[in-house]
Amino acid sequence: MAGQIFHFLHRKSEPQPRRDDTLALRTRISERQRRLAAELRRLREDRGISTNDAAAAIGIKAPFLSKIEAGRTAIATDRIRRLCDFYGGISAPHLEALVAMSESDGKGWWSAYTGRVTQYALNLAELEASAVSLCSYEPLLIPGLFQTEEYIRALFGDVQPRHATTEDAIAFRLERQRTLTGESPPAVHAVIHEAALRMHYGGPGVMRKQLLTLIELARLPNVTIQVFPFRARTFLGVSTPFLYARPPVEELATVVLEHPNEPIYRDTQDHLSQYRVLFGRLKESALLPIAPSTAPEAQAVPGSLMLIQHLLYDL
Repeated sequence: MAGQIFHFLHRKSEPQPRRDDTLALRTRISERQRRLAAELRRLREDRGISTNDAAAAIGIKAPFLSKIEAGRTAIATDRIRRLCDFYGGISAPHLEALVAMSESDGKGWWSAYTGRVTQYALNLAELEASAVSLCSYEPLLIPGLFQTEEYIRALFGDVQPRHATTEDAIAFRLERQRTLTGESPPAVHAVIHEAALRMHYGGPGVMRKQLLTLIELARLPNVTIQVFPFRARTFLGVSTPFLYARPPVEELATVVLEHPNEPIYRDTQDHLSQYRVLFGRLKESALLPIAPSTAPEAQAVPGSLMLIQHLLYDL
């Protein structure tokens, strides 16, 4: 996901709290903490269980459970297991995924950037690292995982005044791209609107290198890139960029919608279903995926590679 530039500028991150019931409430909640809390609340509400009854089942008071379900404080592993046992109907993989989320300290390569980039940037890196698949749609920008350094610098160059942490933000975005080639990388499927390919961020030279990079990235076995052409039939949702991050357990997927101020997270089962359907429609309406090993003229219908080569010719 390309991400709004302003999300990556300097902002302090919350230190990880100790895990006990006497903790001070969190002042800043990570996406993993928020997602765990939202899932625990959903499981209870779907079963029509009151906060009082659920809290009593695991030996805590209702206000404390409310804080857990708001992501304001942690929950011990044994309490998650007892809570899920009380709710019933929760699969073993789902339960273990909840436990893993609770026990995680949120640390990874991104931890070195704590205090140097925003909490949103850290959240995004953690989401990508824990995903088995990433589906994204971008109407105006090349997805962040695919951007060249020159393209990134052109984007950040539009931020005025220049911030002292811009170099950290650029380095962080480039570091995120290791997700594509790391150990057990996620399957990444991106649909990019033709408008994004025609926007000359940084000028023709920058865009030429960026388009060639897309072709090279499409050679990776876990990367699929499609172009949504101007001539495709449009429908509701085509103007909004989003990322669908799917961890090993589908129920814990998250949709990230970009917004000028703060990202918007969607994780109800209805929202997840809605965006799965939307991405399916985008794939169907887009050109065939870039297939560098296949000559464009050998394809039965014009594909994404043919359009990109046409754009390269015009640069």
